[in-house]
Amino acid sequence: MEEYYWDTQLEYIGIMRDLYYNDDYLEFLVNNVWKLSKPIHIIDFGCGYGYLGLKLLPLFPTGSKYTGIDKGQQHINKKKELFHSLPYETEFFVADTNEIELESKYDIAVCHAFLLHMSEPQKKSFKKWLVQLSNRGKVICFEPHWISGLSSYYINGHEQSQIVSLGILQKLFEEDTKRNGKDGNIGVKVPQYLSELGVENIECRVSDKVNFLNPNVTQKDKEKLYNSLKEDGLGEVPSHREAFIEGLKNRGVKLKEAQEQYDAELLFSQVFNIDSSLIYAPNMKITFGEVKK
Repeated sequence: MEEYYWDTQLEYIGIMRDLYYNDDYLEFLVNNVWKLSKPIHIIDFGCGYGYLGLKLLPLFPTGSKYTGIDKGQQHINKKKELFHSLPYETEFFVADTNEIELESKYDIAVCHAFLLHMSEPQKKSFKKWLVQLSNRGKVICFEPHWISGLSSYYINGHEQSQIVSLGILQKLFEEDTKRNGKDGNIGVKVPQYLSELGVENIECRVSDKVNFLNPNVTQKDKEKLYNSLKEDGLGEVPSHREAFIEGLKNRGVKLKEAQEQYDAELLFSQVFNIDSSLIYAPNMKITFGEVKK
C-alpha cells in the first residue's frame, strides 16, 4: 500500500499549527458567535492527529462528542493516544472522507487546512459532508488564503517586496489551481461555494493571530516561535538556482520573473534567523453556515 504522505508529517503539523489561532479568539467564536450552549456532536473531516478537536472540545458544552475521520492510520493512532486520557466521548475512522458513509446525525462538520489539498472540493467534498449533518447543523471550515498570508510578513530592515513577490506568487497559485484543481487560496472562496449548495446564514471571520519574533525575549521563547515558523516554510533555502528557475518556467512563469523570485527567496533565507525581528499574520479564514433539510 502506498504510504500516506501526511502520516509522515506528524511532528511538522504539531509544531506549526500554533501559529494560526489565539485560544481566546476560538473561545469567543464558540460562546459569542456560534453560541453553543448545549452538548453537540462534531465530525472532523481530514482530522489529522486531532488538532482541532483538542482545541475546541475544552470550549464546547460538557457532554459534547467528537468523531474524527482521516485517511492516515498513523494520524488516527496518534489521535487515539492523545485523546485516551481526556474526558471526552470520541470515535475515529480511517477512511477517505469522500467515500465513508455515515448517519446524518452530526451537529457540526469541520475541517482544518484540508480542502486546499483536495482537487475541486466544491464539486464533491462539500456535498458529501453536508449530508452528514442534522437539520440546522453547522458547517465550519478553517482554511487558508495563501496570498493574504504572504502579504502579511514584515522583517525589520527589508522592504516586503524584496522578500515576497506577491504578483508572481498570485499568478502561480491561480495557474496551479487551473492545472490540478487544488487551491491554496480556497479559504476566501468557501463562502461562495457553500452559498451555491444552499447553506444558509453564512459568515466568514479571520483569525486574529499575529506572530511576533522578538529578538528581545528569552532564548527559549525565540526558539519555540522560530522553529514553528521554519517548519511552516518561512525563510526556506530555495533549491539549486537552475532547477528552481526551470521549475517555475514549466509552471508558466517568464524567465525574468523566475530569476527575480529565486533572488527574493534566497534573500529571505539569508536574512531570516532566530534573532530577526519579524511579524507574520497567517490570516486564516473561518467560514461557517447552517444546513436546512
